[in-house]
Amino acid sequence: MTTSNPRQRAARQSDVAALAGVSQSAVSRVISGDTDSRIPEDTRKRILDAIATLGYVPNPIARNLRGKRTQLLGVHTFEALFPNARESFYFQFLLGIEERAEETRHDLVLFSSTSDGAGARKIYRDETNRLTIADGSVLLGMSPDRDELARLWHEGYPFVHIGRREVLGAPFPCIVPDYRRAAREIVQRLHDHGHRSFAFVRESIEGEPYDDRRAGYRDAVGELGVRDTSPGFVSDESGLSEAVIAGFVDGSVTAAVVESERIAERLRGELAARGLTIPQDVSVAVLEDTSGGGVRWDDLRIPRKQIGRIAVDRLIEMVEDPDAPRESVLVACTVVIGETIARPRVVVVGDGGASAVDGGAR
Repeated sequence: MTTSNPRQRAARQSDVAALAGVSQSAVSRVISGDTDSRIPEDTRKRILDAIATLGYVPNPIARNLRGKRTQLLGVHTFEALFPNARESFYFQFLLGIEERAEETRHDLVLFSSTSDGAGARKIYRDETNRLTIADGSVLLGMSPDRDELARLWHEGYPFVHIGRREVLGAPFPCIVPDYRRAAREIVQRLHDHGHRSFAFVRESIEGEPYDDRRAGYRDAVGELGVRDTSPGFVSDESGLSEAVIAGFVDGSVTAAVVESERIAERLRGELAARGLTIPQDVSVAVLEDTSGGGVRWDDLRIPRKQIGRIAVDRLIEMVEDPDAPRESVLVACTVVIGETIARPRVVVVGDGGASAVDGGAR
């Protein structure tokens, strides 16, 4: 076993024990400097050789977790939550975290004052990790410092991140909404209604949550063989272009999958200005939660409270056993049926000539 792969997790005591062919308790005693004569010298040497081979770095925090726990769990957010917490995307996550922490008899510590003075929130201040006053922490937010996440991982501090984040060489555990599968299901729903020509309209925002949505959409387009020549699909262009709107107007495109409610509302206005309506003329689905808005868009919903609860459970597992597996968890989103998908208009040819017939919403 080597550590040449930059994506490989940091070595643990259990890895050392496996390589040396000894118990984990023997490894722990050698690391702590125990000179107990019951550990033969050749065994001690095998353990030290395994430590050198694996590049294992003993972590005093992890070693002491079992015996010196505070029953405190940290919550670190990379964006400000107050004073509008209820309107925050993260509010339901926090409710789930709080519920599960209370059920498991843990107190929460909210780290909200670790700003670097320029608006970004930092884990480390003056080279000190302030999260260590808690047994472990749940991290959430769109704009983390990835170097800090890598450092936190390699130091052995227990943490989970809500939302997928990729950091080279630091495969820390994430609780991930399954946007990819939800996007595929949304395209499948439009396909089931008879749509074969789509336009994808993306936000200008980048990041793993958007990557997953886009990957799911691409998967479905390929699997179903539908047509999409929109700039948002073929060239990664963001925004609602005139070319896309023209496709809706001339009827060559009948369905839109958009990444945000903001874009969906703009599309609705542009179509209305041209005498077109949703879903009678164009079906629209949104790849985010639009609940609370004025339009019942077909969209996806993230089980945010459930994700918060899962994050606490996984964190406690890591605190109780620092050598436990630290895999990420994928949590299914729900595709919600709204009022913005209908069958495409079809052309009926009869004695009176051609006429457009609305397939009707379903």
